[in-house]
Amino acid sequence: MKITKVSFERHFLQLKNPYTIAYETIKNASNFFLQIETDGRIVGLGCAAPDKEVTGESDDETTSVIKSLVIPFLTGKNPLNYVQILTELKILLPKSPSVLAMVDMALFDIFAKKAEVPLYQFLGGFRHEIATSITVGILPLKETLYEVEEFVDQGFNIIKIKGGLNVEEDIERVNQVHQKYPKLALRFDGNQGYNKKETIKFVEETKKVGIEILEQPTKIHKRKKLAKITKQVDIPVMADESIKSLADAFHLAKNSIINMINIKLMKVGGIQEAKHINSVAKSGKIEVMVGCLDESALGISAGLHFALSRPNIEYADLDGHLDFINDPVKNIFILEKGVLRPNQEFGLGLKSF
Repeated sequence: MKITKVSFERHFLQLKNPYTIAYETIKNASNFFLQIETDGRIVGLGCAAPDKEVTGESDDETTSVIKSLVIPFLTGKNPLNYVQILTELKILLPKSPSVLAMVDMALFDIFAKKAEVPLYQFLGGFRHEIATSITVGILPLKETLYEVEEFVDQGFNIIKIKGGLNVEEDIERVNQVHQKYPKLALRFDGNQGYNKKETIKFVEETKKVGIEILEQPTKIHKRKKLAKITKQVDIPVMADESIKSLADAFHLAKNSIINMINIKLMKVGGIQEAKHINSVAKSGKIEVMVGCLDESALGISAGLHFALSRPNIEYADLDGHLDFINDPVKNIFILEKGVLRPNQEFGLGLKSF
C-alpha cells in the first residue's frame, strides 16, 4: 500500500457559549483536518487542535508545518509502517504534538479500515462504551447552577466544574451544585490556578461533596507542591497540564506525585504515544482519564476509541466538540445520557470528509 495524496483543511470553529478557565477565556478554536489517500482506495482521516498554551502550537505554525513537512514526508510512504513513520516524524516535528496526533490518528484509521473493524477493536476492544463528564467553565453561581441544570436535563451524570480564580467562590459553587444535585458525580479542575494553601482549603471545605477528581490545582512547575497536596488530601489528584510526554508520565509515577493522569491525544502526540504513557501509568498503579481540548468530533472519536481499548482507562472527559456550532464532522459516534459509543463503522467511524 502507498500514500498517493495528502491534503488538509483548516476550519475556524465557533463556540456557541464561550467559557472561562483560570488562565484564559475561549471563544473559538482552529482545527485542522488531514486526509490521507492510498492506492488501496482506503482514506485515513485525522484532526489537529493546536493550542498555544497547552500544545505550544500556533495556527500559522501548524499550517506551515503541514504544508512544508508533513505532506511531502508522507507522500509515497506505506501507511502500514506507522511506527516507522511516526518515529521519524516525531524527530522532524519535536514541537508539534497536535500535528503528530493528527497524522497518528489518520494512520490508525487506515489500519483499522484495512482490517475492517472499528478502531477500538483494532486497538484491543476492552469495552464498548464509556461515560463522559461535561464541563462548566468559571461562571457566577447563578449561571453555574443554570448550566448544570441544562446538562442534567440532557442526561449527563458527571459534571466537571472549572475554577482556580477565586477559591471562596469555587467552594460555594461546588457546594451549591452538590446541594441541588446530590446524586451527580462532580469533578473539579483548578487549571493551575491555586497555591498549596488554597488547594487544601478547597478540599477541606468541599468534603461533603465527595469530589471524584481534583485536576491540576497548581502550576505545572510546582511538582513538589503537587506531591505534598496529593499526600495531604483524601481525594484523587490528577495531573493534566503537567503531563505532555512519556518522560513526564515516568517522573510523575516514579515520584508518587499524583494519583491520576489525564491523557489528551493532542498534547502527547497521538494514540501510539498515549499507549506508552498509559502503560507507565498502569505500572505505577495510577488511574487514567482520557481528555480533550477544543476538538472536532473527529478528534473526540480518536480519544474515545483509545479509551475503549484499555482496561485501566475508566474515566473520560470527551466533551470538547459539544459546543461547536459549525463542526464539519457529524454522526461519528453516539452520545446518549452522557455515555459515548462508537457508531461501529470501520476505523474512526467516518469514510471521508
